[in-house]
Amino acid sequence: PSPLIRRFMRASHTTCRVATPFTGGKRQWAYPRAISTRDEEEPIQPTQPIQRIDCSTVDRRSAVLASLALSLWTLPLPRAEAVQGLTAGRIPGLTGPDKDGYSRYTRPEGKSGGHGVGWSEIPRYTFQVGPGWDEKPVSIADLGGTEIDLRFENAEQGSLLVVVAPVLRFMDVGYNADVTIEEIGKPENIIAGFAPELYGKPLDADDVVETEVVQDGGLTYYQWCVKPHHLVSATAVGNRLFILSTTSNSRQWRRGADDLVKIQKSFRVPRR
Repeated sequence: PSPLIRRFMRASHTTCRVATPFTGGKRQWAYPRAISTRDEEEPIQPTQPIQRIDCSTVDRRSAVLASLALSLWTLPLPRAEAVQGLTAGRIPGLTGPDKDGYSRYTRPEGKSGGHGVGWSEIPRYTFQVGPGWDEKPVSIADLGGTEIDLRFENAEQGSLLVVVAPVLRFMDVGYNADVTIEEIGKPENIIAGFAPELYGKPLDADDVVETEVVQDGGLTYYQWCVKPHHLVSATAVGNRLFILSTTSNSRQWRRGADDLVKIQKSFRVPRR
């Protein structure tokens, strides 16, 4: 053979020493197999024993967890009930139109807007509106401040708002008082006292065009027509005064006067 082949053959039978990791604090030397020119493969032996998993235990654990999850999933859930005064924001309270096209708004259960700790819940007042009326957000920046409980608007007929005012604001009574609107004041005194909140200015002497007193459901309602185009209805229940007021410009009044009067006349508050 050539010198190159002879050199390779000598190298294939030469052993060398290599260091293995420390064992027992002493360095050990191992002599690896001589390099072989043959094509042979040997299985690799693991240095640590293979850890076997008890599949029966895993299966039992999985079965228990699956059974528990299924039992929780099928448990009957408690029925959700709205509690008045706890939910912020607008909650739809408008029904579908009746045969004449009018819808009824009823203050929803769960709607927030109470007057703080110690006050009773706000009764679910109601009124009717024609087509095109939509509820709008209420802002504390409004003239009525936090006493404005509801706003509606209709581009063709105008706007309305509902004020819910604590009787303690103008009477020395307890939290759980049950006063009537007659005890609060005469019609002219009430409309004059709330005009700045409703219209942004005091009433002039001839601004009230018409005043009517109506009895319904054991309650007294004061109703006013105020210049230029305002309709107002008010009553008292428990320890609060309730006022509904509509406002329109001249064009809106010409278009929707009949509907606006219907809104005013339909305003009702349930007794406690």
